[in-house]
Amino acid sequence: MNHLLPVVFIIVTALGVSCSQKRYTDPLSPEKALESFQLQDGFTIETFAAEPHVVDPVEIVFDEQGNIYVVEMPDYPFKPEPGKGQGRIKMLADTDGDGRIDQATVFADKITEATSVLPWKGGLLVTAAPDILYLKDTDGDFKADTKEVLFTGFFENNSEAQITNLRFSVDNWIYAANNGQAGEVSFKRKPNAAPLNMQGGDFRFRLDRDQFELATGPAQFGQCIDDWGHRFFTQNTLHIRQAVIPWRYMIRNENMPSVNAIENISDHELEMFQDTPPPYWRAERTNRRQQQYKEQGLDRVEYVEDHFTGASGGTIYAGDAFPEAYYGNVFTGDVAGNLVHRDILVSSDSSPVFIAKRGAAEQDREFLSSTDPWFRPANFTVGPDGYLYVIDMYRQHIETPVSIPDDLKEDMDFMNGSQHGRIYRIKPAHAASQPEMVPDLRHKQPEAYVELLDHPNRWWRLQAQKILLEKQDVSVIPKVKAMFAEHQDPRARLHALFVLEGLNALNKELVSQAMADVHPGVRKYGMMLSEQYPACLPQLLQGTQDSSAWVALQAILSAGEFSEQQEVVEAFAKVIDQHGESPWFRTAVLSAKAGTSISLLRTLKRQTTFFEEATDWKTGFLEDFSYVLGSGYPDNEMKAYLDFFSVSDMENWQITAISGLISGLKKSTTLGDEVNEKLADMETKSSEGASAVIQFLKMQYAKQ
Repeated sequence: MNHLLPVVFIIVTALGVSCSQKRYTDPLSPEKALESFQLQDGFTIETFAAEPHVVDPVEIVFDEQGNIYVVEMPDYPFKPEPGKGQGRIKMLADTDGDGRIDQATVFADKITEATSVLPWKGGLLVTAAPDILYLKDTDGDFKADTKEVLFTGFFENNSEAQITNLRFSVDNWIYAANNGQAGEVSFKRKPNAAPLNMQGGDFRFRLDRDQFELATGPAQFGQCIDDWGHRFFTQNTLHIRQAVIPWRYMIRNENMPSVNAIENISDHELEMFQDTPPPYWRAERTNRRQQQYKEQGLDRVEYVEDHFTGASGGTIYAGDAFPEAYYGNVFTGDVAGNLVHRDILVSSDSSPVFIAKRGAAEQDREFLSSTDPWFRPANFTVGPDGYLYVIDMYRQHIETPVSIPDDLKEDMDFMNGSQHGRIYRIKPAHAASQPEMVPDLRHKQPEAYVELLDHPNRWWRLQAQKILLEKQDVSVIPKVKAMFAEHQDPRARLHALFVLEGLNALNKELVSQAMADVHPGVRKYGMMLSEQYPACLPQLLQGTQDSSAWVALQAILSAGEFSEQQEVVEAFAKVIDQHGESPWFRTAVLSAKAGTSISLLRTLKRQTTFFEEATDWKTGFLEDFSYVLGSGYPDNEMKAYLDFFSVSDMENWQITAISGLISGLKKSTTLGDEVNEKLADMETKSSEGASAVIQFLKMQYAKQ
């Protein structure tokens, strides 16, 4: 019997190894992977490209000549040594016209951390942390032979949180996701410009005017912009968020209590419906964490499945091939859940914030799900054919190793699948089998680009607008003006407006016309552009009462760019009195100098009912107002503030006012440490205490 022990040990060991290996499944062929999909009725999915032509894809784009570029990220999830990155950009081709890629040419290789590209002036802009590059083929061999570092200094220590998602928007700016990461970014074409501190924001730039600045964020990997310039982005568990107020307005008042300008807009929170079981490592890690929470007495739950954890690649569908109901929907992948989620964006005149809802047919399922745990839908694009392209990195493991316990990583090969990659094309079931051929847009007559500004597929509209911006051919201005004045489609009018802006052909009359447009999306940008034309101020102030919250919010933000004129103050007082329940309207007012002036308080008291009854939103606004004042406003403003609240009919508001003021003073060193210590010791829980604080502060200012 003892002779059998070694044999038994070998068998048990072999079984243990076998069980360990079976914890994770093997890859499927592209044909078998197609069979694993459950897709919304009325659509079909087909393979557009697969290995060996694409491996580890993270983005594809179609340029204006119909060329198809794919970004490959074979180094993920590990950071390569300097100069040893294996990232590639390939040009793909369908040489036999059967609708499937059969040829790939390496456009650029050995790129570290390349994640996104955008065609520009016959070349490609490339995000490759710490840089944004410009690569171009100048001799026609389909290989980049020039390289320019445009921007440098972006965060580069985590491939899941680096500069990415280049998107050209209708406002002529190019936006990039930065995940709020720190970095001192410089523009190589303007070496004397001060570096830009990227902490907390995303990034935007214009190469036609050599401008660059922060944008509201943070977006992680997934950024999309709708027809009217509203930005939406994904960030792991939060699959759809909206940038409500542009960064430049939030930071113009350095004393704001908060610079948060984003909102989670999903009405179904983290819920998703996956068809794959959670991988062994995730289930085991979650069990351990839950045990830890229980031992620590924490009321906390970590979900192992059916909740977003790897939201990625949110993309607006703005093509012309899907049914009309799908236009403007956002498609987001969850690489951990092996699915594609669809959100319908719902807006209302009463709020500048959208609501993201599930479709009626997707209340208990997803638009696309797979039973194959290797399916990793990291990104999407909408092609010139109007179809939706799904970029599948196709890996056994997609998570970064740093978040997984060491013992669970022992049988995980994070590079398993780096030889695979898929791109799928989703189209309506009744669609033609062959995609429409893309004409060469680079060599058309200028007037032809203007005609494309009303194309039903936004890919064509944006390509035409971008080419007009690049070429700077002013001969098209009369035709563009006619389109802006006469076209029935507001999207075409908006594209025309920004072609004129990009050609430096705007004037007060055109901007005023935009401010009066029948569509709120055009009016909103009219308000923004009016900042350059002081003569438009009366019309701008009227816009603060616009029936559309989009327009009214922008009008408030733009009016704040003007000096502290009494008509601006009076308009803001009316906004606070009528729309102050909206935190976004209050924030817009507070971001401006005119919105934190004593004149505003006096106007609210004289011309509105604001101070007649205290409500939660009113006390919140007054606390924030007082915080801003205490954080660094001049002495004369502080004295006027104290006088305003000293009178008997303002006693009911004194506690709120002083509470906010002291919070601001603690941030400021204006009064010195001795005064701040005195304030910290004083009781403000009663009206007598608040009055005492007011009198104390008035005495301090009298001594100065």
